[in-house]
Amino acid sequence: MFDLSSVDLLDAFTRELRLCKLTEGEHVVVLSEPGSRGDYVAAAFGAAKACGAHVIAATVPGGSPAPMPSTHTGAGPGLVSVLNDTTAQDLLKSADLVVDITREGFIHAPVQQEILRAGTRIIFVCDAPDVLIRNLPKESDKDEVLEGVQLLKRSTVMKVTSDAGTDLTVQLAGSKPEFQCGFADDPGRWDHWPSTMVLAWPEISDGQIVLAEGDILLPFKEYVRQPVTLQISGGQIEKVSGGAEAELLNTFFDDADDQWARSLSHMGWGLMRTADWFATAMYGKDDLMGMDARAFAGNFLWSTGPHPVLGRESYAHLDIAMRGCTVRVDDTEVVTGGRLTER
Repeated sequence: MFDLSSVDLLDAFTRELRLCKLTEGEHVVVLSEPGSRGDYVAAAFGAAKACGAHVIAATVPGGSPAPMPSTHTGAGPGLVSVLNDTTAQDLLKSADLVVDITREGFIHAPVQQEILRAGTRIIFVCDAPDVLIRNLPKESDKDEVLEGVQLLKRSTVMKVTSDAGTDLTVQLAGSKPEFQCGFADDPGRWDHWPSTMVLAWPEISDGQIVLAEGDILLPFKEYVRQPVTLQISGGQIEKVSGGAEAELLNTFFDDADDQWARSLSHMGWGLMRTADWFATAMYGKDDLMGMDARAFAGNFLWSTGPHPVLGRESYAHLDIAMRGCTVRVDDTEVVTGGRLTER
């Protein structure tokens, strides 16, 4: 029996790198660690060659600075072997495009910003093969998320409500809205395949978040079974109450021993229409990052811990994906009852 899965992967990676505007003669570094998927390294290497690029596959020692298991958590702390090695950093800075196939990525590591300032494009890839292929982005996805970014930039308040009891007011001043569209096509751009979302980094938010049954806690990759109520004041989680998941969150915050553990970080909404809310239940926890949940069209995603706009470095990073919310940005309703508002 022939194993033809590599054919699908090579095709998907080639299409992805072309969305990243990889051109003939550019230089690509495929960055991996010993625990990375070898088939992804091979597919990225072959795709870069198919695009006519120069390509180097660089495998560095594993080992995260974060005090938690490396199970595709989304914390993005980077690898100690790169964080402490200027030669490795210089290699990445010299590339036109880095295909990051490490287990956790570098999104919350300050060194990544140095690499991006050198003009390097970075695309981070870590979900399961069928998740990548099913959620392969389209060029038009970028136009849609940019509309959301512009809306956030010209607005002052984001209001999030739900029938479950969420009533959160978010101040948008200085929140530096961003986006993910699933490909990195501009110099100095980082992105994540797969992902389609709009997000902001607010300092102040107040009110109440109520997690309903079926909302998803990441990186635990667990569905909420009993409602959880979080009281928010000045961008801080003041109280968490409810069932077993409330105890899980409180224990995480306490055990983190991190001053920013209960501080809200980025928040926004998903636009990935191909995402499957139930994907989180279909895989082992070590098999996927969970971007179906994070970027699901019409979700409300909020997080805790690191906040680069405020200069907060933290390993206590949670992403919590919610359904059934209504998200209003000033006078514009972008999500209604958990569904994207078509405009």
